[in-house]
Amino acid sequence: MVLRLLFVLLIALNIAVGAWLLLGQNDTHAGFATDPGVPRLHLLSELPAPATTTVHAASVAPPATAATPASAPAPAAVAPSANALSYACMALGPFATQEDLRIARNALDPQAQRMRARQEQTTQSRGWWVHLPPSPNHAAALAQARQLGARNIQDYFVVNAGDNQNTVSLGLFKDPANARKRRDEIVAAGFPAQVSERTESVPEYWLDLIPVDSQHFDWRSRVHDPAIGSHSTGCF
Repeated sequence: MVLRLLFVLLIALNIAVGAWLLLGQNDTHAGFATDPGVPRLHLLSELPAPATTTVHAASVAPPATAATPASAPAPAAVAPSANALSYACMALGPFATQEDLRIARNALDPQAQRMRARQEQTTQSRGWWVHLPPSPNHAAALAQARQLGARNIQDYFVVNAGDNQNTVSLGLFKDPANARKRRDEIVAAGFPAQVSERTESVPEYWLDLIPVDSQHFDWRSRVHDPAIGSHSTGCF
């Protein structure tokens, strides 16, 4: 009887101790398995999701600073000054005589920073010559002249000296059309007439200069000869 009572009391005591252990502890200590001040461990599944790629890229992008601007404007081109002078070398001419050149040089001297005069040789036409081919000797040339007279052809003579010796000349013309007309008349009469241009080498004079300001240089206001022209040339 006494043993049964002791057994019942032990069971009741175990139930009371278990209830006290389960329900009698403070809730603030029930949720922690570590000592106070020690960080709590977390499972991988409990960690928060990683930030998106866009947010990460924005976080690592270096901020723009005043020392390295995002886009610096290109330097503006330097505008030419409105008062800037322009320089160009030019040649005026040809002048017929050295005196014409001297007058033009004196007239243009205030507007030029440098000038020089030069002379060149050029070939000019002196007219159109109608003639027969040169004969082998003077007697043959005289015989041709008599044949022309027999055909009532006038205005001819035999050249007795020079490069055209023993040639029968039929006229010298300024207009090439008149020269061709005379040649055709002689050919129609049965003679082998020819037309040749007579030329000679003559000097011509030029004035090279560098104006002080090419854009405002008006040489026509000082040189009034309409035969004078201008063109650009190499500087000197």
